[in-house]
Amino acid sequence: MAEPVIGVLRQNYPDAEIAVALREYCAEVLTGHPHIDRLIRCQDKNFKGLKKLADDIRDFSPELALLLPNSFRSLIPVRWAGVKNIIGYRRGLRKFWLKGPLAPKENGRYQPIPMTDYFLEICQWMQLKVAGSHKPRLYLTPQETATGAALLCQYGIADQDLVFALNPGAQFGSSKCWPDYYFARLGELLQKQFQCRLFILVGPGEEEIADKIVQKSKATFINTGPDRVGLGVLKALVQRSNLIITNDTGPRHYAVAFDKPVVVLMGPTDPRHTNCHLDKTIVLREDLPCSPCNLKVCPIDHPCMINLTPEKVFSAVQQIMN
Repeated sequence: MAEPVIGVLRQNYPDAEIAVALREYCAEVLTGHPHIDRLIRCQDKNFKGLKKLADDIRDFSPELALLLPNSFRSLIPVRWAGVKNIIGYRRGLRKFWLKGPLAPKENGRYQPIPMTDYFLEICQWMQLKVAGSHKPRLYLTPQETATGAALLCQYGIADQDLVFALNPGAQFGSSKCWPDYYFARLGELLQKQFQCRLFILVGPGEEEIADKIVQKSKATFINTGPDRVGLGVLKALVQRSNLIITNDTGPRHYAVAFDKPVVVLMGPTDPRHTNCHLDKTIVLREDLPCSPCNLKVCPIDHPCMINLTPEKVFSAVQQIMN
C-alpha cells in the first residue's frame, strides 16, 4: 500500500537515487522494482538491529528520509545515521525531530483512511506532483519469473487452465482467518461450477491450515506449502491466477497490484484502512456490534468469520467472474 509513494518520488525526482529500508521478511515484495535503486534489508527489533540499520543508512548518505511507519522506533536509525531532513507524520514524541503533516483527527481520535492515501498525503505536504489513481504495482525479477514458471510446470498448469488461488492464512493472527472447513467446502463448489485448478497459497507457519483444507475437502488442490514459496515467487503465482480468494492480508494487495479480481474475507479489521482500488474487488464482511475489534484472537466464537458462509463467498465469486 506504500508502493505508490515510490512512483511519486521517481516522477518528481527523476535523477535521484532512491533506497527503501524494510524488514527482511518482506523485502521480496519490492524486488525487481524499476524505481528502487537500493533495498536496505533490516531487522529493527533490538539495539543491534537498529544500529546496523543506522550504519546502512549512513553508508547511503541520504539528503532526505521519508518515514512511512508512525512509530518512534522508525525515527531512531534515521537520526543515528545523521539524516538532517526527515519527513513523516508528526505523531507522539517524534514530532519534535521531524517535519510533516498532522494525521487526521476527529474528536481527538486518529481517523482511519485508506493507507495508500495516508502515505501519499506526506508527498502532497511536500508539494510534490501527485496525479492519477496511483494504484499499487509490483514487479518480478528474472529469477522470480523463472522459479514461478518452473513451479507452474511442476503443478501441471497449462496456459488455458482457469486458476483460482485461495489464501487461508494471515500473519496478523487467527482472528483474520476464515475457517479451514469453509475453504474446503468452497473448493468443492468452485471446482463443480468452474472446473478450475485451485492453488492454496501457504506462508510460513500456515502449513497446518493448508493440510486441513486438503484433508477435509473432496476438491483437488495444489498445496504450495511443501515448496515454501517466498514472497518473491508468490508474485508469479498471483500473476498467473485468474482470481484470488483471501483473508484480509498480503495476497489481497498482490491481487490489486497485478490487476486480478479478488474476493476479500474481512473479519476483525477496519475496512476504511483499505477502502481504495476496489474496481476488481469484492469485500465480504459481516456488520456486527463487535466488529471491527482489531484483536489478534477472537475472545468469543468468531462470528465475523463463522457467519460468512461458503455459499456467500461462492455467490461473490460468481458475481465477480460474470
